[in-house]
Amino acid sequence: MKESRYVLISVAVAIALGIAIAASHNDALIRLADGVAPIGTLWVNAIRMTVIPLVISLLITAVASASDVKSIGRLGLRTLIVFALLLVGTAIVVMPFGPALFRLLPQRLGAPQLPAGAAEAAGQIAVGGQTQTFSTWLTSLLPSNPIGAAASGAMMPLILFTLLFALAVARSSTTTRTTLTRFFQALGDAMLTLVRWVVMLAPIGVFALVLPLATHAGTALAGAIGFYIAAYSVGCLVVTLLLYPVVAVFGRIPMRRFARAALPSQLIAFSSSSSIASLPALVESAEQLELPPATTGFVLPLAVSTFKIAAPLSWTVGALFVGWFYGIPIHAGGLAIIAFAAVFLAFAVPGIPRGAFIMLTPLFLTIGLPAEGIGLLIAVDAIPDTFSTILNVTGDLAAGALVARGET
Repeated sequence: MKESRYVLISVAVAIALGIAIAASHNDALIRLADGVAPIGTLWVNAIRMTVIPLVISLLITAVASASDVKSIGRLGLRTLIVFALLLVGTAIVVMPFGPALFRLLPQRLGAPQLPAGAAEAAGQIAVGGQTQTFSTWLTSLLPSNPIGAAASGAMMPLILFTLLFALAVARSSTTTRTTLTRFFQALGDAMLTLVRWVVMLAPIGVFALVLPLATHAGTALAGAIGFYIAAYSVGCLVVTLLLYPVVAVFGRIPMRRFARAALPSQLIAFSSSSSIASLPALVESAEQLELPPATTGFVLPLAVSTFKIAAPLSWTVGALFVGWFYGIPIHAGGLAIIAFAAVFLAFAVPGIPRGAFIMLTPLFLTIGLPAEGIGLLIAVDAIPDTFSTILNVTGDLAAGALVARGET
């Protein structure tokens, strides 16, 4: 929570200072504000350098270890299916909801200035995405050179290759599977440590990103951030409420009863912004719903550590906000890429502050958005994060109820 407060203070100071500089029309102060932009770019690059090895190591570790879950039998398989269906359902709801919401907002910011390298890269990617045909997109899903795909930031082919490789590891001999799983687990642990160091520098990096934008965008930046926070928070509440009828229909638990049982864990989630901290309350909620202890004892710990139902909403709304802010349109194909990746990568999101946005970085480049937009999302995530945690915790309990229904 301290880290979130520091970032929020950094954003407020940067916006206030940027608005003051913009109002002064002092060229020297404007050049000084622009001069800190490379620090923000350096921080974004520090995030980007950790993403590829982190994604690869987490995905391989999760999939290759699936043999342990598989040995549990029908319960493990049903749990994974329920997780996947809830993620897909969230993506289906969010894809039309997000664009419709942002269409209500006029394009009043134009395209704020980006560092030259970032602007050129974003433009090249955007042009490439517009000229790409369905056949070229289909043939590009499996990379001819996985290392080249990683170097160029081609996230979708890299994810598919990594998933196929992880499945091959899972089907290998015990010695091979154990050796490779331990290696990638150690790599993931090391990368998580590095990511935590980068996240600790978020107040500095975010200040350096926001100050030049506030200087050139003026008061419009504050309005844009307020709209994003409202859209994100309302979206989380809408999806949370939609889980109640899903549990009522498929879990045969009345909505009022489920709402009463979920409330204590939701309050802890709101106050702590941590799904794991809500686990004891989730167990008590499951007891109130009279769910089988053997089922919830497996599903709930797995859910709070790996199941992030808010990921499709978080990534979609975040991408739409960054695209709107920088004046870069996001077409249906780009949203489909975000939603498709969220279904798979939601299980690999690291359990660190802003871990979901760090995983989103290469996807931005894939659909033509500047990576600097990640800094904006991290900067204003303190308030929306509480609502996304409520959604995640409610999704955890809903998953437990749905799995338990299938076991009766």
